[in-house]
Amino acid sequence: MISIHVQILLIILFWNSDCQIIPRIEECGLSCSQGIHCKSKPSSGILNSFCHDAPASLSSMVLKSMKISTVMKCVQGSACSLHLNIKGTLSLDENIRGLEICSLSLDTQRSQCTNVRFARKKSKMLNGKKVQVQFNCIEVNVAQHIYVTMKTVPNYCEVKLSQEYYVEDCRNSDVGKYIPACSAGQFDYNVDRARKIISVNVSNFLRDQDYYVRLCHKWFTCEDVGAFAVIKGKESLKSVSLKYSQLLPCLCIEGWLAIPDARRIQLCPFENDTKALWDNIVYNPATQTLAWEPACPVLVMVNLCRLMKSNDHCEDIQNSSKNSPEKVKYSRVDTHPRLCMKFTTKQGSWVKCPFAHGEFPAWKMRTAAAAEQIQVFFTSQTKAQFSVLVCNRTQLASCESVGMHHSVSVGNSVSITMSQEMCGSTICIQGWRTDVDYSVPLQICDIHCGFCGQTYSDGNSAKAMTHRMKSVHSLH
Repeated sequence: MISIHVQILLIILFWNSDCQIIPRIEECGLSCSQGIHCKSKPSSGILNSFCHDAPASLSSMVLKSMKISTVMKCVQGSACSLHLNIKGTLSLDENIRGLEICSLSLDTQRSQCTNVRFARKKSKMLNGKKVQVQFNCIEVNVAQHIYVTMKTVPNYCEVKLSQEYYVEDCRNSDVGKYIPACSAGQFDYNVDRARKIISVNVSNFLRDQDYYVRLCHKWFTCEDVGAFAVIKGKESLKSVSLKYSQLLPCLCIEGWLAIPDARRIQLCPFENDTKALWDNIVYNPATQTLAWEPACPVLVMVNLCRLMKSNDHCEDIQNSSKNSPEKVKYSRVDTHPRLCMKFTTKQGSWVKCPFAHGEFPAWKMRTAAAAEQIQVFFTSQTKAQFSVLVCNRTQLASCESVGMHHSVSVGNSVSITMSQEMCGSTICIQGWRTDVDYSVPLQICDIHCGFCGQTYSDGNSAKAMTHRMKSVHSLH
């Protein structure tokens, strides 16, 4: 565990990096100490890329102490820009004509090189003296990762300084306030649900600068949903219309200036519109697999459940709970209309019943009473195996066994002997499929022994009931 002193130090360091004031310059340039006249010119870096063996008299420490920082060039009437401030110390030597300073962007692989030359007469007089070289004309972007090298001219092997450097990002208050790439703009939006269009108005961004707007699905990154739109900086109308297919909690509006490494802003206004997430349920009849895959990242508990007729409550099926950020699958699932999926988040619970519309074959259970026996029958359009028992329903969803289990297949029946003690309003005949991993148990209750010829069907008492099921229920 990190000690409290280290934690405080880290907080101070991060706070300082965010609040650090970037030094200002009005002009970039080159300067050399010791009164030495030096001048610079752009270089491709190619001619000086191959090194030579250094003379025996030349120390490898002739070049040392390279320091890098960021400066901000601000000229009245123009936008501010960031530059590298590179300092290095060179011991003058008759074998060295100058320096080459190069920067390589590790993000874009773009390089910039500058050749620094010294006036020969003055440098010979100061042979062996140390001269400090400062150069601050390499322009960089916000949050850029830079690799800087400093070599002698000619390029002597093993006489070289190199350093990686990270340019401050928009979290730095100074950079965020004055650098155009950090001026990401502000959004205003309107949703036309009938036409499935989001109209976006953008304000507070650089005048005469183009601006990109897009819709995206936010996962680890924001993934494209269609093409982005361009707001032309010279146009007076600063709005675009973007089409969407579905309002999802991860659907975001993203905007940024049309310049390299521009800061992006995101607005995700539909985070509470989770209802559409539960539609993506797929059943594969060949494998009897029921699957759901989220269209957005969501923290959700998924259960299979049995929809109760009496109050539209959906009772969880044992051992069906899954908590997964990705695809949820259930193998060998019963296609009964009352088998449903329940989704539970912090906002509430939703129930979807994918078999409620009758597209898939459902099985039924019925009984016939004769003297002290109950005859149990199952009907199904497909081959199926069932188990039957007598139970005492102590609660709406709880039925405790009071007899033996009986196995039966479609087309056959099983006779259950009922004693007088086993008859009553809380006594039920319960049946379920055993040839699948997930099945809903159906019950026929309020069994009246001794009523010969009385017939019951699943879920009904002696009085016939009409079965009607809703496919979607909200249990907030």
